[in-house]
Amino acid sequence: MKKWLFSLVSVLLFAPIAFADNWGFGVKLGLGEDDPKTLNQVLDSVGGKLTEGEGIFGLEVLHEWNLNSDVDKLGLKVGIDIYGENEFKNSSVKVTEDFYSFPITLYYKQDYGVQNWSWFAGAGVTFMRSELDDTDETFSKNIVFPHITVGSEYNFTEVFALGIEAKYNINAEIEKEIYALNYKTDRSGLSASLTARFYF
Repeated sequence: MKKWLFSLVSVLLFAPIAFADNWGFGVKLGLGEDDPKTLNQVLDSVGGKLTEGEGIFGLEVLHEWNLNSDVDKLGLKVGIDIYGENEFKNSSVKVTEDFYSFPITLYYKQDYGVQNWSWFAGAGVTFMRSELDDTDETFSKNIVFPHITVGSEYNFTEVFALGIEAKYNINAEIEKEIYALNYKTDRSGLSASLTARFYF
């Protein structure tokens, strides 16, 4: 899995250099809804400490096509989001859950140029992987779910923009059977991020 992630990150880093003109690269930091349902139940029943990972770090590569005017654009972006880790532990057990997601988004954008705000809205699908580690074994599960997004960015120069973005995950509940227990975590709901984008 680590080699696969390294390969994807490498593509995201170097694709804009290989393909100039209307390409972009973004780095984002954000927070997203996280409901580790089963870990919360375990906490209520046996006690311990639960740390919920609401933070998100992401990389994305995008391409935009001009439509009827210089303002109207159609864009496509692909990224990788690494979510904060959920961790439960007490005197006898430690359980951690990591999340990686790969969102693909088609969006419409109105770009008003340098030293102006632009806005965009779109929708797409997210491929998410959950990896759960306990003291004895590792379990994983992949799911696919739709998302919608809306945001705005300020274009400081032709190359650099700083933006805010809201994304809503739809039906992003992960369920897997572990030792005859249906383990559930829900990543549905709203996330918000601050994104730095570089255009080439």
